[in-house]
Amino acid sequence: MCDRNPGTRLDLEWVCKARVNTQAVLKRAQQIQNTKLPKNQWQAAWLLKALTCIDLTTLSGDDTPSNVQRLCLKALQPLRADLLKELGMEHEGVTTAAVCVYPSRVSDAVKTLRAANSKLPVASVATGFPAGQTHLSTRLDEVRLAVADGATEIDIVINRTLALTGQWEALYDEVQQFRKACGDAHMKSILAVGELGNFSTVYRASLVCMMAGSDFIKTSTGKESVNATIPVAVVMSRAIRDYYINTGHKVGFKPAGGIRTAQEALVWLVLVKEELGSAWLNPEMFRIGASSLLADIERQSHCGLGGSGRKNKHGDADGCSSAHFNRIKDRKDVYAFL
Repeated sequence: MCDRNPGTRLDLEWVCKARVNTQAVLKRAQQIQNTKLPKNQWQAAWLLKALTCIDLTTLSGDDTPSNVQRLCLKALQPLRADLLKELGMEHEGVTTAAVCVYPSRVSDAVKTLRAANSKLPVASVATGFPAGQTHLSTRLDEVRLAVADGATEIDIVINRTLALTGQWEALYDEVQQFRKACGDAHMKSILAVGELGNFSTVYRASLVCMMAGSDFIKTSTGKESVNATIPVAVVMSRAIRDYYINTGHKVGFKPAGGIRTAQEALVWLVLVKEELGSAWLNPEMFRIGASSLLADIERQSHCGLGGSGRKNKHGDADGCSSAHFNRIKDRKDVYAFL
């Protein structure tokens, strides 16, 4: 990941005065969702970028060491070899950004990746995921144990009660303690936006978590009734942008929950590019929490990634001959993300 966010003092005046114009947010979200998405080779490049930003996740009650092993191996080889070869990317070491598991499964993931001689990051949820309704000492111990088992990224859940009741000093203090417990592991703070009530609370919680030292802010656990949505992402990305303007510290963004299709992934990339800029379009600053998204990206096999699969008169997938890919695969504006 990128350099750590050192955090700042809690600026209560900024936090408490913050107001979000709901209609403006909804209008901006609609504009992003109506953006014309890339096609053909451009779509292939954007979907490869999305793939490299995925935190490939399993957070099920029936997770076992063998499930985690399969997850790790898929993260190391997320696309079929023939698709990568057609795209001219077979020697680029394409992987997902990380794997994400429960704390008790961290050691299984670390063992599998070490056996494969891989340094792919292992992320762990913690702090009473998904509800965060356990004693603070228990939540802190969970972070420390996950780090001790080899997790290099920790996805903590905030105490929603503190956000809903406006106890910003208490929330700031808790997140600071989680950051300290993480040590060298990067910390992502899950806001659980579906339970925060309104956009202004989401914006304020985003600010407080960043001030307390979060390296990323994340939309959801994936367990709420409402998870990652474009309107709430507009609010969080604006908070990230405002924090960067005011402090000079970049904080990453991670939507999670309900992102299942390749087309949805393209919309999220558009949002990040439009709201935060190209500097955020990399795994160090942008992650997608997903378990089924990768399968849909792989299913989009036309043009290497995405399309109809129709054949032209030469027997090639329509618009996707080998000569066509040879012409575009070296263009920096298409594949510059690797």
